[in-house]
Amino acid sequence: MQGARAWRCRGLLLPRSAPVLAASRRGSSSQDKDRSVTVGSSVPMSAGGKGSRTNCSRSTPQKVPNRLISEKSPYLLQHAYNPVDWYPWGQEAFNKARKENKPIFLSVGYSTCHWCHMMEEESFQNEEIGRLLSEDFVSVKVDREERPDVDKAYMTFVQATSSGGGWPMSVWLTPSLQPFVGGTYFPPEDGLTRVGFRTVLMRIREQWTQNKSPLLKTSQRVTAALLARSEISMGDRQLPPSTATTSSRCFQQLDGSYDEEYGGFAEAPKFPTPVILSFLFSYWLSHRLTQDGSRAQQMALHTLKMMANGGIRDHVGQGFHRYSTDRQWHVPHFEKMLYDQAQLTVAYSQAFQISGDEFYSEVAKGILQYVARNLSHRSGGFYSAEDGDSPPERGMRPKEGAFYVWTVKEVQQLLPEPVLGATEPLTSGQLLTKHYGLTEAGNVSPGQDPKGELQGQNVLTVRYSLELTAARFGLEVEAVRTLLNSGLEKLFQAQKHRPKPHLDSKMLAAWNGLMVSGFAVTGAVLGQERLISCAVSGARFLKQHMFDVASGRLMRTCYAGSGGTVEHSNPPCWGFLEDYAFVVRGLLDLYEASQESTWLEWALRLQDTQDRIFWDSRGGGYFCSEAELGAGLPLRLKDDQDGAEPSANSVSAHNLLRLHGFTGHKDWMHKCVCLLAAFSERMRRVPVALPEMVRALSAHQQTLKQIVICGDPQAKDTKALLQCVHSIYIPNKVLILADGDPSSFLSRQLPFLRTLRRLEDQATAYVCENQACSMPITKPCELRKLLHQ
Repeated sequence: MQGARAWRCRGLLLPRSAPVLAASRRGSSSQDKDRSVTVGSSVPMSAGGKGSRTNCSRSTPQKVPNRLISEKSPYLLQHAYNPVDWYPWGQEAFNKARKENKPIFLSVGYSTCHWCHMMEEESFQNEEIGRLLSEDFVSVKVDREERPDVDKAYMTFVQATSSGGGWPMSVWLTPSLQPFVGGTYFPPEDGLTRVGFRTVLMRIREQWTQNKSPLLKTSQRVTAALLARSEISMGDRQLPPSTATTSSRCFQQLDGSYDEEYGGFAEAPKFPTPVILSFLFSYWLSHRLTQDGSRAQQMALHTLKMMANGGIRDHVGQGFHRYSTDRQWHVPHFEKMLYDQAQLTVAYSQAFQISGDEFYSEVAKGILQYVARNLSHRSGGFYSAEDGDSPPERGMRPKEGAFYVWTVKEVQQLLPEPVLGATEPLTSGQLLTKHYGLTEAGNVSPGQDPKGELQGQNVLTVRYSLELTAARFGLEVEAVRTLLNSGLEKLFQAQKHRPKPHLDSKMLAAWNGLMVSGFAVTGAVLGQERLISCAVSGARFLKQHMFDVASGRLMRTCYAGSGGTVEHSNPPCWGFLEDYAFVVRGLLDLYEASQESTWLEWALRLQDTQDRIFWDSRGGGYFCSEAELGAGLPLRLKDDQDGAEPSANSVSAHNLLRLHGFTGHKDWMHKCVCLLAAFSERMRRVPVALPEMVRALSAHQQTLKQIVICGDPQAKDTKALLQCVHSIYIPNKVLILADGDPSSFLSRQLPFLRTLRRLEDQATAYVCENQACSMPITKPCELRKLLHQ
């Protein structure tokens, strides 16, 4: 829907006699799983976060906190002063519901979610609504980032019964946790085209007391249908689907939805889709000599360039905002998520490998600069997100994008210096204004700003190439580059005096694993040790603060405490499948970047734990959560969509292949085959929903290269061969350093490494496939030639 801030949805309630109430009407997208949507609104509304508003409650001393005050989650703490008898997800709430025979109201969201905070301000701070929730329901608040299993189980119900989904998610459950009504955001009061939250609560209360039996029967019927529909299993399949057919169909589906002018794969809103870009690069590599292969490369590179030039990228502070509300990548929702930064830095590094264009490497470095500055704990971990809203000035109500937008007047005042040598009178501010498309009236159209928060403001977006801007004013290209960079730096310094957006300082193992990959891959590609050191610090943080040595299990969350300390919930929240899968990927990437085998050893141990806890020995593939942790939930799912984040099963398929390449352990190859077979029907029908898994399918059937470098890890000739490998885009490979020690970890795993020798005492490379190795190579140029074949 072009020209709107977000999705437009209608809230609908069935007649009072109907057993189920449907709350939102919107189709879900296969390319994104992280959208806030509105329900019951007649105007488009933006999605995202307003966590900085939530301190208002805490600053009012006369308000009495509810039991959420004892929680660690920033999201739950934002509701700790509501006049609602909130419970965290747990047995205490369930027991109360059963004892008092009350329905459960489940509210799910996250700390930087704009419409979560709107509902909190409008409804959960309302005394009368708070009384209804406390007296007639058992009200439970869940941070979706802490408990993705709860979120996914009930989001499946909401999407199935209302044709939409998003956050805040509002679901009503029986005391046995079976859902019977679902929706997303509700306004507090009825409107001409919408039903208010107060009315919904009263109707559900009436149905529960007077018509409970049909509600329970409908709930059981819907849950049974969802169980059947969500089952993913090998069945009678012994082998995965055909790579050629599946990959081609995935490419054709992407090609059909591609935006030729602006890149991306939708009209609006547009989300970063690193999993799609990664698939396209991989598809190009295996189809380089075909028209489709060239097309795949062009689609990915063009999309990355248009995103980097657009307003979805923060040209002042770096990093990427959550999504673009328009087709042109111009006006974003301004929230910044860690997982976007992590995946995008890898995508831009791959673009640099493929194209050699330093434009892409500069973007990747900018992302990591932002993460190191804004999202990093002093002990090495990475925070979850920064809000999209903040007060324009201290003491004012937060507005969307206030920290990031500019008026022409501000820019002119900050950059008044005349530009020497221009063909007309010109200041630095006028140059920057022209290049980044700023206007006196503001460059955000009213259609992108329904609340009027961005009126007169500008989002920086590159309007012209450096060459065109230079020609316009008769300047040298390098002079323009220098002037623009200097101007952006002055804006950055001025921005420091603005009230900062709320920081979600929760640290998640999964997203930290993705960020370890981001630093490791980019550091290796660019040959920058300082970036690899950041990845090492991130991995050390995970091992020190989010790993239980005795059980071998990961913890899902930890939190920034006072004075730079790290805190945990009690009892700890144990890891989900995505935590293991993403951390294992991070460790494998870190081993290849650092050649420190300790990270590979830990990856193997975590994979063993993942297999023990999550593997489905009957149906194949991995469940997203532990059976014990999710006891009572209506669904135990296997995530089947690569969206804002890749699905953990897709990442696990790659991990299993790589681990087999590093160790030769056949069990991991067998598991990979079973996993791909279990998801074969989904890949066959809608491969575009699983581009990361389709990429794993291709890697499996093409076999991985084992690239072995024999040499002293500190020697220049060894480093030259390693850097040669890192500089080339080779997604289906494992990179191994053989240091000559027959007792080393890798030599014990792969005995054939002991047979590989250095040639004339020089660092020597071997490329091995299907248990056969190439002739020894000592020169990087020869290795490059072989790897390009």
